[in-house]
Amino acid sequence: MIFNKDTAEKTAELLLQINAIKLNPENPFTWASGWKSPIYCDNRLILSFPSIRNYVRDEFAKNIEKQFGKPDVIAGVATGAIGVGILVAESLGLPFVYVRPEPKKHGRQNQVEGFLQKGQNVVVVEDLISTGKSSLLAVEALRNEGANVKGMAAVFTYGFGVAEENFKEANVDLFTLSNYENLLDLAVQKQYITEDQQSTLQEWSVSPSTWGQE
Repeated sequence: MIFNKDTAEKTAELLLQINAIKLNPENPFTWASGWKSPIYCDNRLILSFPSIRNYVRDEFAKNIEKQFGKPDVIAGVATGAIGVGILVAESLGLPFVYVRPEPKKHGRQNQVEGFLQKGQNVVVVEDLISTGKSSLLAVEALRNEGANVKGMAAVFTYGFGVAEENFKEANVDLFTLSNYENLLDLAVQKQYITEDQQSTLQEWSVSPSTWGQE
């Protein structure tokens, strides 16, 4: 679910402007999973543009507090959301931790890095939601440390049905600055893509695992 429509449209426009999101239905990208995709999203680029990262920071901070209440801690999912997570924590004046994909193999073997106490309320910041599996592993790690995860806030989601099911099953509320639906509407409006290309992009989102495999 998006925080609000205006933010979703503005965020989509900014991501397109800096090529953090690329749309190319004629020459699809190949994801690490092997899926063929007409869209590629690299939200790490946000950090390289001060005015845009400040916008993302401010929208996250405002909407996280409005939606979840002010938490005790902000957690970023490594590695993509560490930078923006720190910005949000700084804006809210809160402690920050980050969550590795798996525990370290040496030393203290931490998966959650930083100071976190049992019972603290945590909002997780993520850069991108596809199926949601890696994001929800971070939630599981935080819960294993005794944290009370209030929800997750992400920059962008593809809006896959499987992700919605995964978050529902994990009992995690997800809100995003923007999503695939608003991106496509904005991309047509601003002439990044044609209406025919929009139809192709919509077809992909219905069955991304099999699209382009014929």
